[in-house]
Amino acid sequence: MRIRKIGYIILGCVGVGLGAVGAVLPLMPAFPFLLLAAFCFARSSERLDRWFKGTKLYKENLESFVQGKGMTKKTKVRIMVTVTLLMSIGFVMMHAVPVGRVVLRCIILTVSNTYIDAGGYAHE
Repeated sequence: MRIRKIGYIILGCVGVGLGAVGAVLPLMPAFPFLLLAAFCFARSSERLDRWFKGTKLYKENLESFVQGKGMTKKTKVRIMVTVTLLMSIGFVMMHAVPVGRVVLRCIILTVSNTYIDAGGYAHE
């Protein structure tokens, strides 16, 4: 039982580390790693769980999701801006690949519609 608890703590710390990097780097998602950390800390230590839930990283990225409120408008806008900028760079670089440009247009439109149609916003 003790080994399992230590494993959860290690995985939780890795999740927090990767989530923190993902919160800063646009190419790496923060959400799944922070969700992993929340899961692991909840199963390993009440103290670590309380600490993690008190961090700015948790409150800005996971809290509204865990409470069932969905994403805030600010989070949706941040995601959309990041995705659009990164895909636009790919679009520009594919000037010699028309099929690639069509595929990227379809992906951008699909992602945009997904976030726009994805229910209500959390209360801010």
